Order: sequence, then structure tokens, then C-alpha cells
Amino acid sequence: MIVAKNITKQFGKLKALDNVSVTFSKGECIALLGPNGCGKTTLIKSLLGMVVPDSGSIHFNNELITNKWMYRSQVGYMPQIGRYPENMTIAHVIDMMKDIRKGIDKDPDEELVKSFGLKDLLQKKMRTLSGGTTQKVSAALAFMFHPDVLILDEPTAGLDPLASEKLKQKIIKEKEKGKLVLITSHILSELDDLITEVFYMQEGKLLFHKKLVELKEETGEAKLSKAIAKIMITQEAEL
Repeated sequence: MIVAKNITKQFGKLKALDNVSVTFSKGECIALLGPNGCGKTTLIKSLLGMVVPDSGSIHFNNELITNKWMYRSQVGYMPQIGRYPENMTIAHVIDMMKDIRKGIDKDPDEELVKSFGLKDLLQKKMRTLSGGTTQKVSAALAFMFHPDVLILDEPTAGLDPLASEKLKQKIIKEKEKGKLVLITSHILSELDDLITEVFYMQEGKLLFHKKLVELKEETGEAKLSKAIAKIMITQEAEL
């Protein structure tokens, strides 16, 4: 569904992406992992057309995305930190997004609006919201327009345990519909029940890509965090 080949991006002296090639397929829930500054966000923004790579190509459903934007209508994006007009209410933001996304064939999916209790907060202005409530708005908007692809950047950051669990169940439900879900997170314990594949980046390069089942079998670990740690310790020992 998404194929990036030999993507390189440099900001001044910093090479944020160094010849990265990835393939993300339908029906998969993929964890894009790595330390801060490893290139995850730059890769995501490249997939969204927010960053233009210096070299390489990105195809969405077999079509090159260069100088195109319509493919974004098939993507639901939840940023790590959502930024909205401060004087707008939650209702205004949702209505604005509905207006922008006019023409969708289905009624908006407001399951998260309801389960997060946002219905009771619609008249609150965005500047008055806590970080967790802003995250709930971002999550609700990402899922609202029935996207084929969901890109979720640190989706549970700032969410309380109940809201986090509701979001995880929604992710599982969408994955079971055959959608592609791409998640970045530093909270690896949140991913054990969600993901099917792991892409691990370091210093702008793709260090490894493995199916979760293979990763656990190779390391003998049942938890993703311990499996990742064992691989990294092994690789450091080999250097």
C-alpha cells in the first residue's frame, strides 16, 4: 500500500533519513520505533507529503505521491502534539474538518467522540483543554473519516488509562477491517496487543524490520520491550 524506496533527507549537516526503504501493507499494524532523533517523524512527514525527500520515491497504492495530495484523503493522521486554533471550540474544529472533508461517502465515524465523552465538552474552547483532552480530539479526528491508512504518532501520550484502552480497542477494530495502521510510541508495553510488525530506526537508517512473531521467537521474549532490548544489546556487543 505504501512503498518508500531509498529515501534520503538532510537538514543542514543532519542526515535525518539515510537511504531508507520500507513497505507498509494493508491489514498490518506496524510499530515504527527508535530513539529520539532517529528519523521516525521525518519519515512520517515524508509519507504525508509534509516533507519532500532529497532523493528516493514514495508510492501510495502504486502511484507516486510527488506533487500530489488527493491520496491524503485516505489517511487519518494523529500528530504527537495537536495544534488547533485556540479560540475555536471542539465543535467548531470538528465541523471545520467535516467541511474540509466534504464528499466522503459514509457518515463520519464519531465512535471516539462518544466514548471519550467529548459530546459533553463540545462548547469548550481549545485553549482551555488539557493535553489529554486535546489528544482525544486528535484521535477522534484521525478516525472520523474512514481512512484506509491510520498514522498515529505517540497516540496514548497524555491519555488516562481508560481512554488509552478505548483507543487501543478502536485501533484493533480498524486493523481487523484490513486497514493499515502505523504507530510510533515510546511506551512499548502499549503495543504488545496491537502490532504485527516492527520497523526499528536508528540515526536515520532502518536498523531492522521483523514480524512481531519472528522477533519474539528469535529473542525468546514474550514482551516487545524485552525483545527489542535483547536485539539492541546483541548488536552493540557485535560492534
